[in-house]
Amino acid sequence: MKVAIMGAGLSGLSCALTLEQHGLDVTIFESRSQTGDRFVNGEILLSILQRPVSDCIVYLAEKHNVFLHPTSNISKLMLYSEKEETAISGFLGFTNIRGRHEDSFEKQLGRQVKSKIIYNSDYTYKQLMKEFTHVVMATGDAAYVMKLDNYRKDLSVTLKGATVEGHFTPSTVIAWLNNEFAPKGYAYLIPFSDKEANIVIAYPDYPENKAKDIDRLWEKFYQEACSKLNQEMRITDGFEVTEYIIGVCQQPRLGNTLFTGNCFGSIMPFLGFGQWVALLTGIYAAQDLSGMGRYEELTKPLRQGYENSLVLRRGMEKADNTRFDLMIRALGGRLGEKLFNSGHHDPLKLVSYLLRPFV
Repeated sequence: MKVAIMGAGLSGLSCALTLEQHGLDVTIFESRSQTGDRFVNGEILLSILQRPVSDCIVYLAEKHNVFLHPTSNISKLMLYSEKEETAISGFLGFTNIRGRHEDSFEKQLGRQVKSKIIYNSDYTYKQLMKEFTHVVMATGDAAYVMKLDNYRKDLSVTLKGATVEGHFTPSTVIAWLNNEFAPKGYAYLIPFSDKEANIVIAYPDYPENKAKDIDRLWEKFYQEACSKLNQEMRITDGFEVTEYIIGVCQQPRLGNTLFTGNCFGSIMPFLGFGQWVALLTGIYAAQDLSGMGRYEELTKPLRQGYENSLVLRRGMEKADNTRFDLMIRALGGRLGEKLFNSGHHDPLKLVSYLLRPFV
């Protein structure tokens, strides 16, 4: 068996690590010049989004021998709407860095992989199919999968973000639900350290949003963030992404091709983070190729999780600022603590089923 992995992102590298553990021959083909060759941004691993797993870092290490070091644990989540705010405390998850940064998850995995990585690769899928027995498609976007007519696009989003300098608490993450600067979307601040953080707005590319001026939305958010943190944050770097596709593959495996990461559908529509599913799809693809299970069965819970997340997204998009105020106010009591510190139960799964008839 000869396995080719298209892409040296989270799913491709986690797949390679797992295949190496089982002694399989693997070659990674990466179109860029290095692992993590993309803009730097902060991401989170929220425990509430990974139920029944409560500590995903421990889970990856003890169950799959995949070792990652997050930037910080999350002990407080600040939530703001137009007129309300609340703080939720507890063991809520982890923050981490992505992209061209020494401590990004991609760089960490890249240092663990022993397999050959061919950078600046221009190999096509068809070429790899001729030279290898199996191909793991982990390119980080849906382009190849859509060419194979094996992908359902649900929406696309626009993101604008920046690295800022200031004074931050690394274990505190902040999120905003406010249609004034993130229409039908959200905004957040994720610290890199006590002196640096990532701020982002993200919203869907619906017709009613296309006419909006992203620079004006950004300026509103930036001023709001500076006001809430009571400091003038200095922007040192930035990025902007338009029409970023969110969707899910129709079939996780076609013949001897397995789709992982964003090629599978790892971006969870509700809050837009996808690294947990990206890592698991890479691991599950390797387990399939190692004779330890069927990829289609292993990924069934992930696919259901995507569908549940999509329902939550549709519900959120129907909310105006008044409803966001009510939501944030409700989360300020025991409900918020129970939701975010619910142990092994999956409260968002229940909420998605309750919302399903209305979206």
